Amino acid sequence: MLLFLVLCPITAAIAIIAGAPARLTALVAAISNLFVTLALLSRFDRVTAGFQFASSFLVSADWQIHFAFGIDGLSLLMLLLATIVTVAAVWFTGKIDNHARAFYACLLFISGGAIGAFASIDLFFFYAFHELALIPTFLLIGIWGTGNRSVAAWKITIYLTLGSFVLLIGLILLYQSLPATTRTFDIRELQAATAAHAIAAPTQRHIYLLLLIGFGVLISLFPFHSWAPEAYASAPAPAAMLHAGVLKKFGLYGLLRLAIPMLPDGAHYWMYLLVILLLGNIIYIGLVTIAQKRLDWMLGYSSVMHMGYIFLGIASANILGATGAAALIFAHGLSIALLFAVAGQIRNRTGTLLFDDLGGLAKVMPFAGLAFGFAAFAAIGLPGFANFASEILIFFGAIRNGWEMQRFHIFQIATVLALWGIVISTVYMLRAYRSTFMGTINERWGKLVDLGTGLRLPVVLLVAGLIWFGFFPQTLVRMVTPTFRPYFTATK
Repeated sequence: MLLFLVLCPITAAIAIIAGAPARLTALVAAISNLFVTLALLSRFDRVTAGFQFASSFLVSADWQIHFAFGIDGLSLLMLLLATIVTVAAVWFTGKIDNHARAFYACLLFISGGAIGAFASIDLFFFYAFHELALIPTFLLIGIWGTGNRSVAAWKITIYLTLGSFVLLIGLILLYQSLPATTRTFDIRELQAATAAHAIAAPTQRHIYLLLLIGFGVLISLFPFHSWAPEAYASAPAPAAMLHAGVLKKFGLYGLLRLAIPMLPDGAHYWMYLLVILLLGNIIYIGLVTIAQKRLDWMLGYSSVMHMGYIFLGIASANILGATGAAALIFAHGLSIALLFAVAGQIRNRTGTLLFDDLGGLAKVMPFAGLAFGFAAFAAIGLPGFANFASEILIFFGAIRNGWEMQRFHIFQIATVLALWGIVISTVYMLRAYRSTFMGTINERWGKLVDLGTGLRLPVVLLVAGLIWFGFFPQTLVRMVTPTFRPYFTATK
């Protein structure tokens, strides 16, 4: 089933390029992957730690590279996020006037690359699948984007290429730091080898810093964030949904999968740096978000801001914080995908996303207003949505923290400031909702058409995920916690 998950979107993309019906093929592939992921979820053992459903095919005997896949609770959560958002993104795409086949194929290549990276248990393919998804991202923005799309496409490409290069150096050093007899690309064996033959603390510091910078650029960690808002504002809505909702989470997944369990001394050493940078995401970028005058730019900056909360959970180095970080990865992926989807539909109908040009759209687009309201409330952490449960775990994890500090410490300061970040996000989200959907409607928008029945299905899918895990967060927590238990003690 894992092999099917990885190859299905890639095969469908190739079939579309070869002449298969673009929209139908993409929808069938996306929905099939979602059902396969739900089947994996139903069969997944939530008690057992370690990878399940593992399969491996030898690619290079000399380098011991395997086309290997397996899932634990963390990777299954990422697969569920990827398949849900893929269905919504393909469904919201609709009619493409120019090069429709290439557009749908690019979406599926992004989805296949993300799924392949999340399911891979071989370090080589973990990296390679992510790189596969970067090329179609550049094409989607450069060819089908809006505004200053060429600049945005090149900017995101240069930033992410440099980040990937730094990440590659860090992964090579991680591989080289182990004794020759234990060097392997298998992530399971890497984790066992680093636990049995602890990498020297100075070496861990160098490797962790490279991984933090490499993954951080991919995640839009402050101050490496400037590519994200412009890219998301210029990208077609389905591309923004997939990248902001899924592909950008690769860096966070990589930190949780590789950096924290394999380089604990390095994580401890650079803890203060990470806390300062993540506060830049939450406070500085939050204030910048308030100043935005366009809905698409506001959503782009808000996506950057919310990465700070996830970094706070990762930096806390305990089960509570890490579980909250994983849960917020999922919750933010759904909420930001829905926000970009509705914003894309508004742009398609009005041709603008300037707040000054909008207003009162709820009178003619009530369902779109309801959908945007749900996503906005989820994004600001309203109780009843998955984001709230995730942030609560992060805040408690940060206050408790796993570094055994005494008295008043930096994590308590960061948590207090992060709570003010929620106030900031409430201001800009409610302001955006008021400016777009409330007030007096412009005469030009009096005859706008609301989201049709077909587009309401993916909205229901995204909202259902947010509400289900908001009311029943234990279903998510029980799935993810065994992943972190081996390298965080029970008391942490």
